Amino acid sequence: MELKPFKLERYFARYEFNTKYTLCSSDCESRTIADLLALEPDAAERFEQHWLGYTESTGAPSLRQEITRLYPGIQAEQILVHSGAEEAIFLFMHAVLKAGDHIIVHWPCYQSLFEVAQSIGVEVAFWHAHEENGWALDLEELKNSIRSNTKAIVVNTPHNPTGFLMPAADYLALNQIAQEHGIVLFSDEVYRESEYSADLRLPSACQINPLAVSLGVVSKTYGLPGLRIGWIATQNAQVYERMAALKDYTSICNSAPSEFLAELALRHREVLAERNLDIIHSNLKLLDAFFARHTEKFSWVKPLAGPIAYPKLKEGNVETFCHDLVTQQGVLLLPGTLYGDDSNHFRIGYGRKNMPEALRELETFLKNR
Repeated sequence: MELKPFKLERYFARYEFNTKYTLCSSDCESRTIADLLALEPDAAERFEQHWLGYTESTGAPSLRQEITRLYPGIQAEQILVHSGAEEAIFLFMHAVLKAGDHIIVHWPCYQSLFEVAQSIGVEVAFWHAHEENGWALDLEELKNSIRSNTKAIVVNTPHNPTGFLMPAADYLALNQIAQEHGIVLFSDEVYRESEYSADLRLPSACQINPLAVSLGVVSKTYGLPGLRIGWIATQNAQVYERMAALKDYTSICNSAPSEFLAELALRHREVLAERNLDIIHSNLKLLDAFFARHTEKFSWVKPLAGPIAYPKLKEGNVETFCHDLVTQQGVLLLPGTLYGDDSNHFRIGYGRKNMPEALRELETFLKNR
């Protein structure tokens, strides 16, 4: 196994913690430990008394039970808790794939969703999202990409970086196609419950597809990336058992304080999500107005879910634009080249409270440029 450098993560390592405004964050506004403990009257006392021994490798039973509330019909023993979503992605790829296999990956996407597979010797076919169709996916393209050795389909909805949300009919058809071909569907659902309308929320793949594996995390919608708690939910016992066995070679078990706080947060997840959706809605109005003022500079497909979108710079080089912006104005955007995309797009994030300030700095930069 030979992994290439993770371009997006190396970019953030360079800029994220020494730049005034991170206008490309993939997560929503976070909270303090005190904020979480205030959600329940006795939580602080219980947290102080929480035991710091090893935890169960599959995740604390009470945490797994709490996670099942996201997936009606899924049982606690079908939940496997990880140290963030990244560990789950890594273990899934190693549990399901071997050299010579073939997978299909929704693109553009987070690098590990294809890079880990390639490092194993798996051939990756990209299932391209189409900007001209609002970043929609073509199911016929998917069907034409399936081979006899296709072992997995990887999809991300709501989508990073475009904010696209798959229509329910297409989503159900996707799951049906995967089942008909005996292919495991890895459904990255880390932005679930950040849909701008709850009516558009899709069922989780693990609920409707016995072969599917659904990925969740507290980082994005709930704004708690510092807890490093993610999970998979699946009815696919074979995949679950392989991933659980492999976890013995990675984190073994999760942080006891993080599991306590994640369980507490998920008991109140509606409160956390509502606060962040209010921020998103407010900021999205400002972005709509901003891009309406600058139609000569940018193209803009309005997202349907989550705290990120994927506009396009019409003229100039997007890497140069982003470099000048962060070095001259202290505002960080994410060039699409970090997704392997050379079409001059960039990721913008609007799930944080200081987004209006960052947007004003971006506007100043444009005026002075």
